[in-house]
Amino acid sequence: MRVYADNAATTQMSEAALAAMLPCLREEYGNPSSLHSLGQKAAEILWDSREKVAACIGASPKEIYFTSGGSEADNQAIISAARIGAEKGKRHIVSTSFEHHAVLHTLKALEKAGFEVELLPVGEIGNITPDQVEAAIRPDTCLVTVMYANNEIGSVLPVSEIGAICRDKGVLFHTDAVQAAGHLPIDVSAQNIDLLSLSAHKFHGPKGVGVLYARRGVRLTNVINGGAQERGKRAGTENVAGIAGMAAALEEAVSRLDENAAKVTRLRDRLIEGLSQIPCSILNGDPIKRLPGNVSFCFEGIEGESLLLLLDAKGICASSGSACTSGSLDPSHVLLAIGRPHEIAHGSLRLSLSELNTDEDVDLILAEVPRVVEYLRSISPLWQERR
Repeated sequence: MRVYADNAATTQMSEAALAAMLPCLREEYGNPSSLHSLGQKAAEILWDSREKVAACIGASPKEIYFTSGGSEADNQAIISAARIGAEKGKRHIVSTSFEHHAVLHTLKALEKAGFEVELLPVGEIGNITPDQVEAAIRPDTCLVTVMYANNEIGSVLPVSEIGAICRDKGVLFHTDAVQAAGHLPIDVSAQNIDLLSLSAHKFHGPKGVGVLYARRGVRLTNVINGGAQERGKRAGTENVAGIAGMAAALEEAVSRLDENAAKVTRLRDRLIEGLSQIPCSILNGDPIKRLPGNVSFCFEGIEGESLLLLLDAKGICASSGSACTSGSLDPSHVLLAIGRPHEIAHGSLRLSLSELNTDEDVDLILAEVPRVVEYLRSISPLWQERR
């Protein structure tokens, strides 16, 4: 038996996504910029996909720009807002200390270009308040960029309230919704979101394709130059098959959002309750405002990589944090941001579920994780010394 519990890293492609992609690969393989009938059919598929994605997040199709994924969308959103601000003499940006590296590294680059970046502390449960954001906004603030939900510890941030504050203050608001799209309700208009990023492979779509939503009137800066694709704002021949698959996957996920969330939340809560029984275990993230499928723990006295390898041998696919930094020897910046000491942050486990998981999957995880933790502690001189 193999249990896949790493859905925050990537998801299994849905049948709906595959069904939408195959015709684009086999029959309708034209370049959407071509004038002949095959090209125009591809252009029709592209527009249909744009309409579907827009409908899923409460946007207009002309506010949807297709990208290679969430990281590219984050980069373009932040760079665009920074340039708009700089033209008005505004160079202050507000974010949080536990954003995805696609955001943090872009902000670091902007700091070198003369911008001032203020990272809000997220506290022990890993969240912020609207009051923190309001207090941080200054007359020279050009952008607030706050993730919708944290990719490692699952905390869901008060995006709607932050959006309302930013709109009232006349400050652009971007949210990295990569972990939220297809799992939590999104309405960019009602939530006063100016810029939003998402990635298809987090909700059963294909890898290598994503979306940047930009509210009409927000002028985008190109980060990829070349042809006139995506209304001149993102050069490169569009991945029509991938885009069609993404649109189908998102449409399906949104149509089943409540049903899926209820099932996954129940499984999540079973896991949290069971793993909490392990001695010296610590739940990471907001215990209430949390992604339906996210379970994040630190176990004192163990090393996360050993835990993952032994769980894999037991048939359980999990992670210690973000897949984007899995090769790093440094502890997670997210866990450090919520105050976990280095030695405890190294013993982290992230289990991320989808609607494809079952109670039998949870049973296996709850049987094997305590055994593996106990074994690792039994061979750890540091743990024995601590005891």
